[in-house]
Amino acid sequence: MRILETVLLMTLSQFVVAQDMPEVGKEVNPQDVLELISVSRILWTLFFIIAGYIAVKIVTKVLEFFAEKSSKFRITIKGLIPVIRILLWTAIIFWIIKGIFNPPMEMLLAGLASVAIAVGLAAQDLLKNVFGGLMVLIDKPFQIGDKIQVGEHYGEVMEIGLRTTRIQTPDDSMVVIPNMELMNSSVSNTNTGALDCQVVTEIFLPIHTDTQIARKIATEAAQVSKYIYLNKPIVVLFNNEMHNKKSFLKMKVKAYVMDIRYEFPFQSDITETIVSELLKQRVVHQEDLE
Repeated sequence: MRILETVLLMTLSQFVVAQDMPEVGKEVNPQDVLELISVSRILWTLFFIIAGYIAVKIVTKVLEFFAEKSSKFRITIKGLIPVIRILLWTAIIFWIIKGIFNPPMEMLLAGLASVAIAVGLAAQDLLKNVFGGLMVLIDKPFQIGDKIQVGEHYGEVMEIGLRTTRIQTPDDSMVVIPNMELMNSSVSNTNTGALDCQVVTEIFLPIHTDTQIARKIATEAAQVSKYIYLNKPIVVLFNNEMHNKKSFLKMKVKAYVMDIRYEFPFQSDITETIVSELLKQRVVHQEDLE
């Protein structure tokens, strides 16, 4: 359970409860605080926290299941998961405070002030990460399902929490990035909420390669790939690069795939097809590619 997320939601809920309470002019009495605490209330609180945690997990798993079953709506459904999780925790904490304890407003405000001071002094970095997480959810530079580049890390966004964001890299590693780092770094988004995305495949060729034939082969290789999204253009570009004091022709094939998860299978697919056709048509020779 994310303790930080729970604390934040409790704070938000306390504000809501405070606005529904009538203003009372008396000071907070320690005896009043003790009267609110009882074994039954503590047990009910633990019950609702555990039940709420299980409920949030179940709802999250169900949404993830349906998201994976429907590729068309996968990114949309996954983008709603962080918001739904926060709303559920808000409802759970509101019910605990309002339904179980129901404290007077002055007691609520005193407790809220104490929590704010303690958290502010002891967890400044955590608060920065929480603020970063809220900004990600509000500003939406990316969402769950997008493929992003943050520094040296590139992968699919799997989870956006209040403290960290998790991305899965092409080698199936899970990278946990503090939200504060996301606020202070440049983030490159490959598909920006869309299911399709552009994929750039680079192939180095001998400098004497016939670019017209190579372009035709590359375009056809992309067109016949089972991963291609033909509603968007295929572009083939060439430029000269030097490696080990030797000049090469770098061919870039820019095309779109139907699903961001086809990025690397598509690159592999068209690379194999292009190289095979270049050799078959004797545009290049085996020694040129070694």
